Amino acid sequence: MRKMRWVVIFLAFLAIAINYIDRANLAVAAPQIEKALGIGPAEMGFILSGFFWTYALMQMPFGWFVDRVGARIALPLAVGWWSLFTALTASATSVAGMFGCRLMLGVGEAGAYPSCAKLVSQWFKPEQRAFATSIFDSGSRVGSALSIPVVALIISSFGWEASFVITGVLGAVWILGWFLIYRTKSKGDMTGAEDAPPVKSVAPKNKVSWASLFKYRTLWGMMLGFFCLNFVIYFFITWFPSYLVQAHGFSLKSLGTLGMIPALMSIPGGWLGGIVSDSLFKRGWSLTAARKTCMVGGMLLSSVITLSAFTSNVYLMLAFFGIAYGSLAFAAASIWSLPGDVAPSPDYVASISGIQNFASNLAGIVITTFTGVMLAITKGSFTIPLCVAGGFCFLGAFSYLVIVGKVEPLNSAEAESLRDEHAPSTI
Repeated sequence: MRKMRWVVIFLAFLAIAINYIDRANLAVAAPQIEKALGIGPAEMGFILSGFFWTYALMQMPFGWFVDRVGARIALPLAVGWWSLFTALTASATSVAGMFGCRLMLGVGEAGAYPSCAKLVSQWFKPEQRAFATSIFDSGSRVGSALSIPVVALIISSFGWEASFVITGVLGAVWILGWFLIYRTKSKGDMTGAEDAPPVKSVAPKNKVSWASLFKYRTLWGMMLGFFCLNFVIYFFITWFPSYLVQAHGFSLKSLGTLGMIPALMSIPGGWLGGIVSDSLFKRGWSLTAARKTCMVGGMLLSSVITLSAFTSNVYLMLAFFGIAYGSLAFAAASIWSLPGDVAPSPDYVASISGIQNFASNLAGIVITTFTGVMLAITKGSFTIPLCVAGGFCFLGAFSYLVIVGKVEPLNSAEAESLRDEHAPSTI
């Protein structure tokens, strides 16, 4: 079973990679789709935002669902749903049709991260979670990196429609592999004695309701901090290919080579973030110090993304983007470990994951729409969006440093103290 847990994480890694290929292929195909549908950047920004509406709204329901039925069932269900609507996007011939497919795509993809966070909390000890998390989370960077050359090659060879059909089929292949490889003897999700993981997440503490989770200051800090991180990351996933084409004259060929450099730099950045976070904890640092050092440091360094707006040198620009993306990935390994670290019991890991991911993906709606509007107003300038992104990096660092409290299982005492702080004083 100790070997099996790494197989599970590898399968989770593949699921996240497919997840990001399917959500990022629209960004790569955006210039071709704009020509095919006869639309401009504002309309494309609207289409790009469609995914994030349902992806954000379904995070909390899907997190609750994962805690109820288990990740073994929830994850392949999510992959099947989003793969279907990825393929159906090829049949869209209007803005409304394209937007509708992206809405449905978001519904399915909402189940990916809560399921993976649940798996990590079940299979790994706290001192191992950040690295395990960094492995499955690196699937997002691998997917983003692969989407650029792979989708560009498919588009140049077969047209933009084929890119959605082919990437949609990847999900069906993954589902087959999941049920062939994943252990199926356990009842429910990892509850049988024979199939029980080597460790449990956290010991059950005070019983709290799902709604009462919002009384904790730490949870609100996690939500704000992750919103800030994703505000920057989603620029890479949505507008970055268009930025390279419009601001620096990249062709489809250069998109598939130079364009994947920042995403490639982020992969070891995420792994390093997991290793450092776990190593600090093993060396005697408190869990709070280990996690916050990585989260705050990564967010601060990622602010260099703003500098890319003020250089015309392509390689320097890519270096700034690479450092920013790598730093965000460095922080994300600890961020995605937090649900397992702070959950009051194992029954709330996926729910907390869904709650923080709900907030973070509101950023997807904001950055896609905001950038599209700014491009229309400034006649194609990306300066304002990149400067705003740098500002959110600092805000995210502040949230994790100040608003997020001690990294430990949430309990009713913190909620009680929070209520006392806001209670009216009496004389």
